[in-house]
Amino acid sequence: MNGRKRHFVVETLGLLLVVVVTAASVTDREAGRTLLARLRERHWRITLVWADGGYTGRLVDLARDVLRIALSVVKRSDDTTGFTVLPRRWLVERTLAWLMCSRRLARDYEGRTESSEAVIRWSMSVIMSRRPARRPC
Repeated sequence: MNGRKRHFVVETLGLLLVVVVTAASVTDREAGRTLLARLRERHWRITLVWADGGYTGRLVDLARDVLRIALSVVKRSDDTTGFTVLPRRWLVERTLAWLMCSRRLARDYEGRTESSEAVIRWSMSVIMSRRPARRPC
């Protein structure tokens, strides 16, 4: 294994619902099957998921027919150059930025994908537990 990919499902506030860590050689569509299956078993009421352009193809049909989840793919337009903010995509990017504040996640120290998933969930629980303690500005 020469690298890892982290696949997330977050809710509209950016809080983590499901995470899957895979080898870098695994495609987004393959990891998306596992990700959506975990989402269905843990959060069965969710019926709409916005996804990156890498989660296209038969995954959309699988999500609709088998898992009963509407998978809406947010794509970039072809005439766009440089950075543009895509609708709903920034939610995951914001969550990734929050998680990268954790020093343990800045590098890939974990030997197993399960350990990496556990560290991501632990880091997110630290972020979530600190929120109620914030004082209003």
